[in-house]
Amino acid sequence: MTVIDVHAHVFPRLGRAGGRMIADAGEPWLRVHRDGTGMMMSGDEEYRPVDQGLWDPARRVADMDAAGVDVQAVSSTPLMFGYGAEAARAADWCDLVNDRILDYCAQAPDRLLPLCQVPLQDTELACAAATRAAAAGHRGVHIGNHVGDRNMDDPGILAFLAHCADLGLPVLAHPWDMLGADRMRGHMLPWLSGMPAETQLSILSMMLSGAFERVPESLRLCFCHGGGSFAFLLGRADNAWRNRDIVRADSPVPPSEYVKRFHVDSAVFDGRALRLLVDVMGVDRVMLGTDYPFPLGEQDPGSVVRACPGLSGDERARILGGNAAAFFAPADAGVAAV
Repeated sequence: MTVIDVHAHVFPRLGRAGGRMIADAGEPWLRVHRDGTGMMMSGDEEYRPVDQGLWDPARRVADMDAAGVDVQAVSSTPLMFGYGAEAARAADWCDLVNDRILDYCAQAPDRLLPLCQVPLQDTELACAAATRAAAAGHRGVHIGNHVGDRNMDDPGILAFLAHCADLGLPVLAHPWDMLGADRMRGHMLPWLSGMPAETQLSILSMMLSGAFERVPESLRLCFCHGGGSFAFLLGRADNAWRNRDIVRADSPVPPSEYVKRFHVDSAVFDGRALRLLVDVMGVDRVMLGTDYPFPLGEQDPGSVVRACPGLSGDERARILGGNAAAFFAPADAGVAAV
């Protein structure tokens, strides 16, 4: 059984000078220490302490071996998105980051699948960046779940998703820049509360706006962090759709009819929550995700899947790797190509 982790981050070794490509102040860069630790930086501000696996492919592969993970889909750390920058600068920055991710994954090409990032604030530039990245060897694209006040039902973002469908390029949508940050002070509440809310908002905005009716069914789209609070609250959304015309105004079918249009990862950290997620999504729509190498990720990859009550051996195998093999398979190749 091949184990594939679809949600794992990288911050290539980019110093402050590289970060200034995107911003003259508050630029993202990586400070590496002699003891093997590091610090993600935002200009002069320390953003988050990190360890070597984030930038060192040999350490990453060693960690994967120890955890029994065969393949990781490697995506940039959301701090690197650059959506607030001028679009042309962001496009150049994304090209640099994407080249570094390719170099990183080339150190273990049978173990690491590179995912690109794009300047999503400009649809034309984002489409061009995705096209270049796909031609260069990227196996998918990693996007934030919003750009400023533009949710994923925004026409420009939907045009980009349609372009990815045309390219056969899978999309991993990650929550970031969480809402309500001024009320979530301390205790990592933006990650504990804001991330699930952001992801729920993204999924419902696409369902209720009719966005899934406007993107090709061939689009391969995965929401990180188990879809946030989506699975638990889907019944609430269906009830609202049935009983209020303003909820169903732009959506021809109940929200639950759209679960077949996207995937989620398994990063819910509790067997009961995963059981609900599988019941809501269907076993073919859930893929292993760990959020490696961050401390709020799954520290024993796949343990929740393996211990989840009521799953058969075949169902566990699909979640641990089979579904991801199909999700990331090149459009013109079979599943075995992953």
